[in-house]
Amino acid sequence: MQHPPRKIIIDTDPGQDDAFAILLALASPEDVEVLGLTAVAGNVGLNWTERNTRIICELAGKPQMKVFAGCDRPMRRDLVTAEHVHGKTGLDGPVMVEPTMPLQSQHGVDFIIETLRREPTGSVTLCPLGPLTNIATAFVRAPDIVGRIAQIVLMGGGYFEGGNITPAAEFNIFVDPEAADIVFRAGVPLVVMPLDVTHKALTSRARVEAFRALGSTVGRVAAEWADFFERFDMEKYGSDGAPLHDPCVIAYLIRPDLFKGRHINVMIETQSELTRGMTVADWWGVTGRPANALFMGSVDANGFFDLLTERLGRL
Repeated sequence: MQHPPRKIIIDTDPGQDDAFAILLALASPEDVEVLGLTAVAGNVGLNWTERNTRIICELAGKPQMKVFAGCDRPMRRDLVTAEHVHGKTGLDGPVMVEPTMPLQSQHGVDFIIETLRREPTGSVTLCPLGPLTNIATAFVRAPDIVGRIAQIVLMGGGYFEGGNITPAAEFNIFVDPEAADIVFRAGVPLVVMPLDVTHKALTSRARVEAFRALGSTVGRVAAEWADFFERFDMEKYGSDGAPLHDPCVIAYLIRPDLFKGRHINVMIETQSELTRGMTVADWWGVTGRPANALFMGSVDANGFFDLLTERLGRL
């Protein structure tokens, strides 16, 4: 039987792979109801990420979506960005039109707090696709919301794959490790999509051409985004394509059977210069620390790309 769509807030720092995740969510109203999108500084600065979030909503034909700007820097550190991957705008590749839909005046953190207080306890899932600054700031400001969250499904971290911004750390966690530490210690049910999964969801020529073959604006733009950031990752990893990190979060909400993982303890390193932002994942259960996260290890890549392509074809 069909469950009612799950209510979600997407917290994002677009980024081409964030764009794929947002498009997948907006194309899947029977599975997820997007209550709003909150932008955070990460892949690029907040002035770009809030703009890019609106561009993506308009591309999906959803200018009525509510987009909020959140935190413009990590809780205790200077912002590190990733223009070297995503280009100056964060959405480099195709030529993008400036958005006309408005940015909401409310701060993204306040929107998260108000929404969780308004909606029934256990009915809202948070989907962070970037650094966890907005989520952790909301937790610090309004501890009462922590117990109201159904689940947090996030893209971040890595264990067997190591890191992608340092040898030990994945970008989203590295940018604001203090925020990640707050979220991972909060006691909210966590589902983590680390590099261990996303590096198995690689674009290939055939997969990118399947986007292009949709024959729509969305299909063309998606293919051009993939063409752009693929170049960097293929050079870096020597792989046939590039990982589509963030759509794994939304794909999990629609088709959890595509993913396999373990309930384990995951702690965040905040002190060490060498391993700052490392997700120390107790995959083998050696610490005796209680499990706090469903840490994914593998994905059915063909099923994932079939789902993504089919849903993008609706837009």
